[in-house]
Order: sequence, then structure tokens, then C-alpha cells
Amino acid sequence: MERVRSASLNRYSCGIAVMAKASAAGRTKTRLVPPLTSQEAALFNTAFLQDIHANILEAGKAQNIHGYLAYGPPGPDAVAFFKGTITSDVRLLEAWYTNFGDCLCSALEQLFDAGHEGAVVVNSDSPTLPTSLLVATAQILSQPGDCVVLGPSTDGGYYLLGVKARHRRLFADITWSTEHVARQTRDRAAQIGLPVYLLPAWYDVDDINALRTLHAELFESQTFVPGLVRYRAHHSQQLMRSLLLRGGLASRLHDAAIGVAAE
Repeated sequence: MERVRSASLNRYSCGIAVMAKASAAGRTKTRLVPPLTSQEAALFNTAFLQDIHANILEAGKAQNIHGYLAYGPPGPDAVAFFKGTITSDVRLLEAWYTNFGDCLCSALEQLFDAGHEGAVVVNSDSPTLPTSLLVATAQILSQPGDCVVLGPSTDGGYYLLGVKARHRRLFADITWSTEHVARQTRDRAAQIGLPVYLLPAWYDVDDINALRTLHAELFESQTFVPGLVRYRAHHSQQLMRSLLLRGGLASRLHDAAIGVAAE
């Protein structure tokens, strides 16, 4: 792996890794099926990854931020997908373990091994995440003193976690994929004496309600958090527009919302 030396750049260096999975129908974004088909869900996975990677590049214009994809499962097919879909020079980190906490920890440690003073992991479900939050994370991590930056998700998890040192304890005894993840992570930080900087809550596009929120942001000029400017998410918007025009997505979103309300 190419080692990034911030000393030669004369600026604090922050690495941000997206926790990524190669798109495959029936294996990616399955919680969006229905109202999406398996193929459409895989297309959204690809669009989200493209937007998040572009968002990190945008943040790099304001801070010395370097983007990566921490991916799994490993193999040449996944590598070919990312290099062919994102960009041929994308930086890839293999991070595939049974326990998701080990995946996160491995990604962060590889960022430190690459020479970054700040290491950040972000999810692959928030294509409109404001660029300002990525920039703010790098700024916070560049300040003196140890800390953790946490971006809580509205479902109780987190969309971002940033550290400036290796802290495996942050990922121990966490009940992953539950509404307790962010709270338990804050508890672990308290146990090891780490100050926590909380970013504004954002949402993950992982169910019908979140998909409708994404539609409202992209096509109805709705603002998820007042005062924050969403990332434009060009790829996600283009895909959704296509499905709205030719795939009947509007009626499917409406019908699915009625079904959820009736439950």
C-alpha cells in the first residue's frame, strides 16, 4: 500500500475509509427489497458508493483527506468491480471478518499503517451526507489530545467514527446492527477515558422510510437537518430519476408507505 507521509505534505493527514461491499443482486442493500427489485437495490449500492467516494474527494479540497474503500468479501472480482465502477486508482483496504467490529478496527488500523494521523470509517448508506461533516471530522482530529468523533445515525447506529489512535476497546462487546450501537460505543469511550465529539445525526438509506427521505432530499428540496447543506449525490439522483420516469418507483414508494402505515 502506498504510504501517505503528512510530513512531506506539511499538513495533518486524515484517511477516510468507506465500509464497502461490491454490488450484487440479492446480496447488497437487501433491506430495500421491496419496494426495489434486487437488481435495483444493487444499482443503488453502486450509486451510493460512487457518491460517497466523490464526497470524500470534495472534502479533500478543504482538508488533507485521503479516501479509501474498505471492502469485502476479498477476491479479484471485488477488486475489479471497485476499480471499474469507482475509479481505476481507488485505494482499497481488505477488511472482511465475521465480526463487524473487527472489520472497522482493521480498516482504521490500515489507515494508521498508511501514515495518516487521523483515521475515519464511514458507512455506505448515506449518499447525501454533508461534506462539511467530513471536513469537521478531520479538523477535530487534527487538534491536540486524544478523542473519538462519532456521527450517530437516526436508527441508533453511527454513520461515521473517527479516531487519532488505535483503540480496539471501542469495538468490543457491541451489539452490532441494533439501535444500541452508538450508545454502547459512547460507553466504551467513557470507559477508556476518551472524549467524544458528537456530529449531528444523519440517516442511513436502509429501509423504505429512508428511501422516501432520500427522494424528498433529492427531488423535493427538503432539508434533513436545518443549517446543513446535503451533498448533491449526483449518481443517486440520476438513478432515482431514471426509476421514477421508467420504473414506476413513485407508485411503489407510495404503496410501500401505505403498507408500512397499515402495519
